[in-house]
Amino acid sequence: MDTFVIDGGRRLAGRVRINGSKNAALPLLAATLLTDQPVRLRDVPNLADIQNMLRLLRELGCEHRDAPAEGTPWSGTVTLAATDQSKSHAKYEVVKTMRASICTLGPMLARRGYARVSLPGGCAIGERPVDLHIRGLRALGAQITINEGDIIARVPTGGLTGNTIFMGGAFGSTVLGTANVMSAATLAKGTTVIECAACEPEIVDLALLLNKMGARISGQGSPRITIEGVDELGGAEHRVIPDRIEAGTYMMAAAVTNGEIILDNCPVDTLLSALDCLTEVGVHVEACNATPTTVPTRSAHRGCDDPMRCSVRVTSDRILRPVQVTTQPHPGFPTDLQAQLMTVLSLADGNSVITERIFPDRFLHVAELSRMGANLTRLGSSVIISGVRRLMGAQVMASDLRASAALVLAGLAAEGRTTIHRVYHLDRGYDRMEERLRSLGASIQRVDDREAVAAPVPAGC
Repeated sequence: MDTFVIDGGRRLAGRVRINGSKNAALPLLAATLLTDQPVRLRDVPNLADIQNMLRLLRELGCEHRDAPAEGTPWSGTVTLAATDQSKSHAKYEVVKTMRASICTLGPMLARRGYARVSLPGGCAIGERPVDLHIRGLRALGAQITINEGDIIARVPTGGLTGNTIFMGGAFGSTVLGTANVMSAATLAKGTTVIECAACEPEIVDLALLLNKMGARISGQGSPRITIEGVDELGGAEHRVIPDRIEAGTYMMAAAVTNGEIILDNCPVDTLLSALDCLTEVGVHVEACNATPTTVPTRSAHRGCDDPMRCSVRVTSDRILRPVQVTTQPHPGFPTDLQAQLMTVLSLADGNSVITERIFPDRFLHVAELSRMGANLTRLGSSVIISGVRRLMGAQVMASDLRASAALVLAGLAAEGRTTIHRVYHLDRGYDRMEERLRSLGASIQRVDDREAVAAPVPAGC
């Protein structure tokens, strides 16, 4: 099992290109099940979750027509064609590795009339039931049962039928639930209206692909999405949007190391709440071709030809300021940046409060950051962060994907050596993070867990 060894205290500087979005690419890949025509996706990130989804789609009868040969670099282009419509069982062995496997349910049901999908796994960040997925698909007429840990869904005689569906839950809208119902509704008879739909950019990107395939979807990006059903969908080509969570993570890496990083292919338009928060903290995000003194952080997109694919320079004040933040569905502050922000605020001058409204139990990183000297107090769904002058290197354990990123940021900022165990979580959402951080001047090495304590970090890393 791999481990990261980080010698902290180095200022990061340089340039990094933001990869395509993992959270967008997974539903896009699943949507290829809606047609037997080839669908080509570009800028697909090379991540463990992506490879698992491709493996699952192969088991569901999809042919990966431009799969790279063994030992050749990942091109970022994936062309899939569903050549065998008889395979409709997404088995536990693959589904347990990632929650986004549930996205195959709606497309398979609509195109093949039957789907059997194991109840999903994923990160240990709290309960994430699939009841809204099931409720939405049942509203379209699907007959659904749960048996031996599998969701079994069938299309009734006469097919799926459009309906008005409320998709709100205890913690707001559901992104993957919206993706499932929207995908299934493209082939339903009549009109479907999804009320309290997820507004996330990843849903907008999925709707754009489906429309290219021949769907008739409007309202994406708002709480009400309307889908006019069509008889069939065809092939298409689409470029995945940049990863807003990866972009936010590297912005915060610049903040904790007092660095200067240029991010290319940065989707600033999807990060306005995070940029607003970082402005208050003392982090500056400015379009590279604009005058820094005249472009405030909240308007980082000014000067960008495409605010979804901008080049920005990230710097920070030497003294970071405290803030109060509550995670919310988009366009609010994203829960997937909560852990990373907690690392930043651990070094702020004063007391901050983070309240988690999406996954109230998403605080497993609190204990590990405390091991590094962070002064954190959890009170229910909130954490009070009393800023400290410095963090200290320690041996810590990653519990989930974004907690792993938070610990990496803490290790970059800390004095001494930090050893992060179980970084396989990180590989689910960040492509070669250690190599990219080394290119910015970090001292970080991936080693086997058994070598972690004694392994020296090579000079110049």
